[in-house]
Amino acid sequence: MATLSSPIPASISQRTGQRPIPPLQSGDRLTHSQFMERYEAMPPHLKAERIEGIVYMAAAALSAEHHGQPHADIITWLGVYRAATPGVVGADNSTTTLDIDNDPQPDVSLRILNSHGGRAKLGPKGYIVGAPEMIVEIAASSFSYDLGAKMNAYRRNGVQEYLVYRAYDGEIDWFVLRDGQYERLPMGNDGVYRSEIFPGLWLKGDAFIAGNLAEVLAVLQRGIATIEHGEFVKKLECQRAAGQK
Repeated sequence: MATLSSPIPASISQRTGQRPIPPLQSGDRLTHSQFMERYEAMPPHLKAERIEGIVYMAAAALSAEHHGQPHADIITWLGVYRAATPGVVGADNSTTTLDIDNDPQPDVSLRILNSHGGRAKLGPKGYIVGAPEMIVEIAASSFSYDLGAKMNAYRRNGVQEYLVYRAYDGEIDWFVLRDGQYERLPMGNDGVYRSEIFPGLWLKGDAFIAGNLAEVLAVLQRGIATIEHGEFVKKLECQRAAGQK
């Protein structure tokens, strides 16, 4: 019989110094550190995000028509703009820490590099920390919170422009932050949206909805060719140079 002074046998987790990490579940209410620990332990193909402290898991399957194709077109559109605009970078499905309660994984984001005057930067593990200047969401099965709790988190943290493509409705909602509130970015009489934060970032709405990527890119090239875009590129370079002094 063991006496009070006998050592108590350690469990496997105690002996190895390890402990089991619970899997993520939709609806979990977690802190930032709890969420990141569990997320990093999950399979790499899984998509999850934490909005206002609550975990949301992506749908098991997303159709090409309602998510895959428009997502690819958005990536192409923003990628062409990024190629023509040194100091601007994009990200696809990248976890972004906005604040103590929000770690979204937006479909696409576009940001100005911290070295060129942008606010967001990469953390020690390569995750984005801070608010990108622009976020794009393809709102299919997730639209209930893309235009609700998530939109409010983006607004509160200063995401300057928020574009939502409502795939099932075939509609574009493009918001710009003014005086702490989101207002709709007006579409021009020619059917073109023109970003206020990224000069030259033009989007022909009906061409995008129709899947006419060639026209989308042709209109974008006209935006990139404007004087405003050229001045923006010069401004970014000046901010980079000033930061090196």
